[in-house]
Amino acid sequence: MGVVLPVLFSLCAAFSNALATVLQRRAALTVRRTDSFRPGLILDLLRRPLWLAGILAVIVAGVGQAAALATGPLSLVQPLFVLELPLALLIASLVARERLPSALWAAVAAVVVGLGVALAAASPSGNRTHVPLDRWIPALAVCAGAVAALTVAGVRRGPGRTRAGCLGAATAICYALTAALMKTSMHILDEGGLTAFLTAWQTYAFCAAGIAALLLLEHAMQGGPLVASQPALTLGDATVSLTLGVLLYEEQVRTGWWLVPELLGVALIVLGVFALARGGVST
Repeated sequence: MGVVLPVLFSLCAAFSNALATVLQRRAALTVRRTDSFRPGLILDLLRRPLWLAGILAVIVAGVGQAAALATGPLSLVQPLFVLELPLALLIASLVARERLPSALWAAVAAVVVGLGVALAAASPSGNRTHVPLDRWIPALAVCAGAVAALTVAGVRRGPGRTRAGCLGAATAICYALTAALMKTSMHILDEGGLTAFLTAWQTYAFCAAGIAALLLLEHAMQGGPLVASQPALTLGDATVSLTLGVLLYEEQVRTGWWLVPELLGVALIVLGVFALARGGVST
């Protein structure tokens, strides 16, 4: 049961996030588009029932993610969110009543099989509950700098794939950081109760990172096609989360000859993701 629970919670969260992505993108395309970064975008979206439904799906996903992080390692939980891309595209095709061609079904299969092979070979382990502040400071600084650079690069470009990709990558970093901080907060809640949870800086930090991710995601979805923002978001989240899991929580993955199937799985994931991106499925 040590692996089953976090995997089940992660899969539920991935589906909810995929549904939220489709709903929020469709809502984002109904509001005024601008070339600059516009915080007021959220106020416009609050008037869209479709966007509010997407937020409800985000909340469900957040609960599932919190439960997964409380019961399993970050390097296991977050890579499972790679499934968001094929799930989002499948949901989008159902909403648009469009049939996926066989090539895209093959790409979906590549992502699913690749993820299974990579995680089975890596067998992420370790569930450290406390991370010292001297580890958090450089991690927070690097993540904040990368998010700022990607956001500036995205805003400087007009609407299109490049802008969506940059903002999607910035969103991915915020998502990974949110998950890393949330993991500590969940352990604080479990060990110290609600008072300790509400007085921990990690609780407010993951809320801030989550709000930043939400704002960036809306601009990424409005700034270009889903097939540009979602691959950057999905692959970026998995990569940064795995890195944070190893550096902050001292989680371990198998090495040696296990690297062969791990790399094979990663290659299948990347090929599948880019095949899905080239397929041009959009909401």
